[in-house]
Amino acid sequence: MRAVVISEYGVVPEVREVAEPEAAAGSVVLKVEATGLCRSDWHGWMGHDSDIVLPHVPGHELAGTIAAVGAGVSGWQIGDRVTTPFICACGSCAECLSGNQQVCPNQLQPGFNYWGSFAEYVAIPYAQVNLVRLPDELDFGTAAGLGCRFATSYRAVRQVGKVEAGETVVVFGCGGVGLSAVMIAAAAGARVVAVDTNPAALELARQYGAVETTSEVGDVGAHVTFDALGSNDLVQQALRVLRPRGRHVQIGLLPSGVQLDVSRLIGQELQWLGSHGMPAHAYPEMLAQVAQGNLNPAALITRTITLDETPAALAALSNGTPAGVTIITP
Repeated sequence: MRAVVISEYGVVPEVREVAEPEAAAGSVVLKVEATGLCRSDWHGWMGHDSDIVLPHVPGHELAGTIAAVGAGVSGWQIGDRVTTPFICACGSCAECLSGNQQVCPNQLQPGFNYWGSFAEYVAIPYAQVNLVRLPDELDFGTAAGLGCRFATSYRAVRQVGKVEAGETVVVFGCGGVGLSAVMIAAAAGARVVAVDTNPAALELARQYGAVETTSEVGDVGAHVTFDALGSNDLVQQALRVLRPRGRHVQIGLLPSGVQLDVSRLIGQELQWLGSHGMPAHAYPEMLAQVAQGNLNPAALITRTITLDETPAALAALSNGTPAGVTIITP
């Protein structure tokens, strides 16, 4: 099969022929119909993830059709249209049994722990607990975007941040995760302020429900803030604009670490919350919102590229994240 292969960190990868994955026991192999280009892929390419072993194929948010079914997998067959969370949980540990597959200690992530979806085929381990059946009306490109950015934002906004109607929400960083958070928080009835330095991203944020867009936010007395990019500077801004007893949700990765004003956290009784993906069993609630027209993740897609265009697009993330979501069709 053809795949995007990273041979050296920070060096533009190449598209070449590699061996197709096999359906081991408990797993399936998907024919990749669409996969998203995400900033997390850039972090991996830059060497920020210790799980990656070179040579490596990135890609972790995907949708496709089942091409092969391993032993022990029931209820799924070749040709089924599916997606999966980027966190493939084991399904049998204490966290999984409590419904918290997103923090499974045995998790495997395509594009990080093993070769991912910037390819014609990808393996999905622990298939029984990670596959999500796609509604016929949901196209593959939209479904691919659900697997990381949109699902991550949905859980961060609705289940971790617990955003309620009438609350003021500030979203820092309007890439795919941030724009998803804007849309989801606005649909929940919140007053959303979007912060970014990219005018095109802010224009999309307005389209998706932000009532105010800015490159630098003042003291708005936010109930909830989200860092959807991953920046020490943004974290400080996010904590400063919170009202007493406000909630900050950290979604963006912070590979260089972060400094916190712990005195402010204590004195204002602020909450610092982490949010990491969303388990497969939680997808029906989100898919129902999409089906009812309350959420429109398809609107987030601003660019579709081919596998051959992917290496340059991945490298270009070093210069900033383009507005909206980029989808790759292998």
